[in-house]
Amino acid sequence: MTRIAANLSMLFTDAPFLDRFDRAAAAGFEAVEFLFPYDHPIETVKECLSRNGLVLTLINAPAGDWTAGERGFAARPSKRAEFRTSVEKAVEYATGLDCPRIHVMSGITANEPDPPACEAVWIQNMREAADMAGAAGSAISVEPLNSRDVPGYFLAHQDPTLALIESLGRRNVLLQFDVYHTQIMDGDIIRRIQRLKGAYGHVQIAGVPNRNEPDTGELNYSEIFAAFHHVGFEGHLGCEYNPRSRTEDGLSWAAPYLRAPR
Repeated sequence: MTRIAANLSMLFTDAPFLDRFDRAAAAGFEAVEFLFPYDHPIETVKECLSRNGLVLTLINAPAGDWTAGERGFAARPSKRAEFRTSVEKAVEYATGLDCPRIHVMSGITANEPDPPACEAVWIQNMREAADMAGAAGSAISVEPLNSRDVPGYFLAHQDPTLALIESLGRRNVLLQFDVYHTQIMDGDIIRRIQRLKGAYGHVQIAGVPNRNEPDTGELNYSEIFAAFHHVGFEGHLGCEYNPRSRTEDGLSWAAPYLRAPR
Protein backbone atom coordinates (compact mmCIF):
# COMPACT_ATOMS: atom_id res chain seq x y z
CA MET A 1 0.00 0.00 0.00
CA THR A 2 1.36 3.41 -0.97
CA ARG A 3 1.57 5.85 1.94
CA ILE A 4 2.63 9.47 1.53
CA ALA A 5 3.87 12.18 3.89
CA ALA A 6 3.68 15.94 3.40
CA ASN A 7 7.01 17.73 3.57
CA LEU A 8 6.03 20.82 5.55
CA SER A 9 9.18 22.68 4.53
CA MET A 10 7.96 22.70 0.92
CA LEU A 11 4.19 22.25 1.03
CA PHE A 12 1.63 24.72 2.45
CA THR A 13 4.33 27.41 2.57
CA ASP A 14 1.79 30.21 2.23
CA ALA A 15 1.13 29.57 5.93
CA PRO A 16 3.45 29.87 8.96
CA PHE A 17 5.20 26.61 9.80
CA LEU A 18 3.06 25.70 12.81
CA ASP A 19 -0.16 26.24 10.83
CA ARG A 20 0.96 23.80 8.12
CA PHE A 21 0.19 20.82 10.35
CA ASP A 22 -3.48 21.76 10.38
CA ARG A 23 -3.45 22.27 6.63
CA ALA A 24 -1.80 18.90 5.99
CA ALA A 25 -4.29 17.07 8.17
CA ALA A 26 -7.22 18.91 6.63
CA ALA A 27 -6.00 17.87 3.17
CA GLY A 28 -5.97 14.21 4.24
CA PHE A 29 -2.31 13.53 5.06
CA GLU A 30 -1.65 11.13 7.92
CA ALA A 31 2.10 11.75 8.09
CA VAL A 32 4.54 14.64 7.71
CA GLU A 33 8.25 15.31 7.44
CA PHE A 34 10.21 18.56 7.52
CA LEU A 35 13.73 19.91 7.53
CA PHE A 36 14.39 22.08 10.55
CA PRO A 37 11.95 22.38 13.48
CA TYR A 38 14.51 24.06 15.71
CA ASP A 39 12.94 27.51 15.84
CA HIS A 40 10.11 25.98 17.87
CA PRO A 41 10.11 24.16 21.22
CA ILE A 42 9.71 20.40 21.07
CA GLU A 43 6.46 20.51 23.03
CA THR A 44 4.94 23.02 20.62
CA VAL A 45 5.72 20.89 17.57
CA LYS A 46 4.59 17.75 19.39
CA GLU A 47 1.24 19.36 20.17
CA CYS A 48 0.74 20.22 16.49
CA LEU A 49 1.36 16.60 15.57
CA SER A 50 -0.84 15.20 18.31
CA ARG A 51 -3.72 17.58 17.70
CA ASN A 52 -3.88 16.53 14.09
CA GLY A 53 -3.17 12.81 14.53
CA LEU A 54 -0.04 13.06 12.39
CA VAL A 55 2.96 10.74 12.32
CA LEU A 56 6.39 12.35 11.91
CA THR A 57 8.67 10.38 9.57
CA LEU A 58 11.84 12.48 9.16
CA ILE A 59 13.68 15.58 10.32
CA ASN A 60 17.02 17.02 9.20
CA ALA A 61 19.87 17.72 11.54
CA PRO A 62 20.76 21.44 11.63
CA ALA A 63 22.78 22.17 8.49
CA GLY A 64 24.36 25.57 9.08
CA ASP A 65 23.48 28.89 7.45
CA TRP A 66 20.97 27.69 4.86
CA THR A 67 20.38 31.07 3.25
CA ALA A 68 24.13 31.48 2.77
CA GLY A 69 24.34 28.12 1.03
CA GLU A 70 25.52 25.80 3.78
CA ARG A 71 24.21 22.25 3.44
CA GLY A 72 25.56 20.40 6.44
CA PHE A 73 28.93 19.51 7.92
CA ALA A 74 29.59 15.77 7.83
CA ALA A 75 32.31 15.89 5.13
CA ARG A 76 33.87 19.20 6.15
CA PRO A 77 37.02 18.69 8.23
CA SER A 78 36.94 22.19 9.74
CA LYS A 79 33.38 21.75 11.03
CA ARG A 80 33.76 18.85 13.44
CA ALA A 81 32.46 20.77 16.44
CA GLU A 82 29.46 22.15 14.53
CA PHE A 83 28.69 18.67 13.27
CA ARG A 84 28.52 17.11 16.70
CA THR A 85 26.39 19.95 18.05
CA SER A 86 23.96 19.59 15.13
CA VAL A 87 23.54 15.85 15.66
CA GLU A 88 23.04 16.30 19.39
CA LYS A 89 20.26 18.81 18.71
CA ALA A 90 18.66 16.56 16.09
CA VAL A 91 18.69 13.54 18.40
CA GLU A 92 17.09 15.63 21.13
CA TYR A 93 14.25 16.66 18.80
CA ALA A 94 13.85 13.23 17.22
CA THR A 95 13.52 11.68 20.67
CA GLY A 96 11.04 14.28 21.87
CA LEU A 97 8.94 14.06 18.70
CA ASP A 98 9.03 10.25 18.33
CA CYS A 99 10.72 10.65 14.94
CA PRO A 100 12.37 7.43 13.72
CA ARG A 101 15.05 8.93 11.44
CA ILE A 102 17.32 11.92 10.97
CA HIS A 103 18.71 13.10 7.65
CA VAL A 104 22.30 14.16 8.27
CA MET A 105 23.60 16.35 5.46
CA SER A 106 27.15 15.96 4.20
CA GLY A 107 27.98 19.49 3.08
CA ILE A 108 29.40 21.40 0.14
CA THR A 109 32.96 20.23 -0.37
CA ALA A 110 33.84 21.55 -3.82
CA ASN A 111 36.25 24.10 -2.35
CA GLU A 112 37.73 21.92 0.37
CA PRO A 113 41.52 21.72 -0.09
CA ASP A 114 41.92 18.03 0.77
CA PRO A 115 39.27 15.71 -0.80
CA PRO A 116 40.60 12.52 0.87
CA ALA A 117 40.25 14.28 4.23
CA CYS A 118 36.61 14.99 3.42
CA GLU A 119 35.87 11.30 2.99
CA ALA A 120 37.82 10.37 6.11
CA VAL A 121 36.02 12.90 8.29
CA TRP A 122 32.66 11.93 6.77
CA ILE A 123 33.22 8.32 7.85
CA GLN A 124 34.32 9.38 11.32
CA ASN A 125 31.43 11.81 11.75
CA MET A 126 28.77 9.46 10.43
CA ARG A 127 29.87 6.64 12.72
CA GLU A 128 29.56 9.01 15.65
CA ALA A 129 26.16 10.22 14.44
CA ALA A 130 24.95 6.64 14.01
CA ASP A 131 26.03 5.76 17.53
CA MET A 132 24.41 8.86 19.03
CA ALA A 133 21.17 8.28 17.16
CA GLY A 134 21.20 4.55 17.80
CA ALA A 135 21.46 5.06 21.54
CA ALA A 136 18.21 7.03 21.28
CA GLY A 137 16.52 4.48 19.01
CA SER A 138 16.78 6.52 15.82
CA ALA A 139 18.20 5.82 12.36
CA ILE A 140 20.34 8.05 10.15
CA SER A 141 19.45 8.84 6.53
CA VAL A 142 22.12 9.75 3.96
CA GLU A 143 20.98 11.39 0.73
CA PRO A 144 22.90 12.15 -2.46
CA LEU A 145 21.81 15.46 -4.02
CA ASN A 146 21.88 16.31 -7.70
CA SER A 147 24.71 18.56 -8.85
CA ARG A 148 22.41 20.83 -10.85
CA ASP A 149 20.50 22.05 -7.80
CA VAL A 150 23.29 21.65 -5.24
CA PRO A 151 26.65 21.97 -7.04
CA GLY A 152 29.63 20.83 -5.04
CA TYR A 153 27.70 18.63 -2.61
CA PHE A 154 29.78 15.76 -1.25
CA LEU A 155 27.37 13.03 -2.41
CA ALA A 156 25.68 13.04 -5.82
CA HIS A 157 25.19 9.42 -6.94
CA GLN A 158 23.41 6.48 -5.37
CA ASP A 159 25.98 3.69 -5.75
CA PRO A 160 29.04 5.55 -4.37
CA THR A 161 26.87 6.79 -1.49
CA LEU A 162 25.78 3.25 -0.72
CA ALA A 163 29.39 2.08 -0.78
CA LEU A 164 30.30 4.73 1.79
CA ILE A 165 27.34 3.76 3.97
CA GLU A 166 28.42 0.12 3.88
CA SER A 167 31.93 1.13 4.93
CA LEU A 168 30.55 2.56 8.17
CA GLY A 169 29.57 -0.78 9.65
CA ARG A 170 26.48 0.73 11.26
CA ARG A 171 23.12 -0.96 10.70
CA ASN A 172 21.09 2.15 11.53
CA VAL A 173 22.51 4.20 8.63
CA LEU A 174 20.44 3.83 5.46
CA LEU A 175 20.24 5.43 2.05
CA GLN A 176 17.64 8.13 1.48
CA PHE A 177 16.20 7.42 -1.98
CA ASP A 178 15.00 10.72 -3.41
CA VAL A 179 13.48 9.88 -6.79
CA TYR A 180 13.91 13.44 -8.07
CA HIS A 181 17.65 13.62 -7.34
CA THR A 182 18.19 10.06 -8.49
CA GLN A 183 16.49 10.52 -11.85
CA ILE A 184 18.61 13.59 -12.61
CA MET A 185 21.91 11.95 -11.67
CA ASP A 186 21.47 8.22 -12.29
CA GLY A 187 18.12 7.39 -13.96
CA ASP A 188 16.88 3.81 -14.41
CA ILE A 189 14.52 4.37 -11.49
CA ILE A 190 12.50 1.15 -11.55
CA ARG A 191 15.51 -1.15 -11.80
CA ARG A 192 17.30 0.90 -9.17
CA ILE A 193 14.37 0.55 -6.77
CA GLN A 194 14.54 -3.20 -7.28
CA ARG A 195 18.32 -3.51 -7.08
CA LEU A 196 18.71 -1.38 -3.95
CA LYS A 197 15.90 -3.11 -2.06
CA GLY A 198 16.69 -3.03 1.64
CA ALA A 199 19.37 -0.36 1.31
CA TYR A 200 17.06 2.63 1.59
CA GLY A 201 15.11 3.55 4.68
CA HIS A 202 13.35 6.66 3.43
CA VAL A 203 11.97 7.76 0.07
CA GLN A 204 11.06 11.18 -1.32
CA ILE A 205 9.24 12.09 -4.51
CA ALA A 206 8.78 15.01 -6.92
CA GLY A 207 8.23 15.59 -10.61
CA VAL A 208 11.27 15.82 -12.87
CA PRO A 209 12.72 18.12 -14.14
CA ASN A 210 11.00 21.02 -12.37
CA ARG A 211 10.42 19.53 -8.90
CA ASN A 212 6.69 20.15 -8.99
CA GLU A 213 3.86 17.71 -8.27
CA PRO A 214 4.61 14.05 -9.13
CA ASP A 215 1.98 14.06 -11.88
CA THR A 216 4.14 16.49 -13.88
CA GLY A 217 7.28 15.84 -15.89
CA GLU A 218 9.00 12.80 -17.31
CA LEU A 219 8.34 10.10 -14.71
CA ASN A 220 5.44 7.65 -14.46
CA TYR A 221 4.79 7.66 -10.75
CA SER A 222 2.09 4.99 -10.92
CA GLU A 223 4.79 2.57 -12.01
CA ILE A 224 7.24 3.91 -9.42
CA PHE A 225 4.72 3.49 -6.61
CA ALA A 226 4.05 -0.04 -7.82
CA ALA A 227 7.78 -0.80 -7.83
CA PHE A 228 8.20 0.31 -4.22
CA HIS A 229 5.16 -1.79 -3.29
CA HIS A 230 6.50 -4.87 -5.07
CA VAL A 231 9.85 -4.74 -3.27
CA GLY A 232 8.04 -4.52 0.05
CA PHE A 233 8.92 -0.95 1.02
CA GLU A 234 6.53 -0.07 3.84
CA GLY A 235 7.63 3.46 4.68
CA HIS A 236 6.00 6.72 3.69
CA LEU A 237 6.96 8.49 0.49
CA GLY A 238 7.86 12.04 1.39
CA CYS A 239 6.27 14.65 -0.87
CA GLU A 240 9.21 17.01 -1.19
CA TYR A 241 8.20 19.15 -4.14
CA ASN A 242 7.41 22.76 -5.02
CA PRO A 243 3.66 23.15 -5.63
CA ARG A 244 2.76 24.99 -8.82
CA SER A 245 0.20 27.04 -6.88
CA ARG A 246 -1.68 26.54 -3.61
CA THR A 247 -0.73 23.09 -2.32
CA GLU A 248 -4.32 21.86 -2.01
CA ASP A 249 -5.03 22.78 -5.63
CA GLY A 250 -2.39 20.32 -6.85
CA LEU A 251 -3.32 17.24 -4.80
CA SER A 252 -5.56 15.46 -7.28
CA TRP A 253 -2.73 12.99 -7.98
CA ALA A 254 -2.62 12.13 -4.26
CA ALA A 255 -6.33 11.49 -3.73
CA PRO A 256 -6.02 7.66 -3.69
CA TYR A 257 -3.42 7.88 -0.91
CA LEU A 258 -5.09 10.42 1.40
CA ARG A 259 -7.72 9.94 4.09
CA ALA A 260 -11.01 11.77 3.75
CA PRO A 261 -10.31 15.52 4.13
CA ARG A 262 -11.40 17.01 7.42
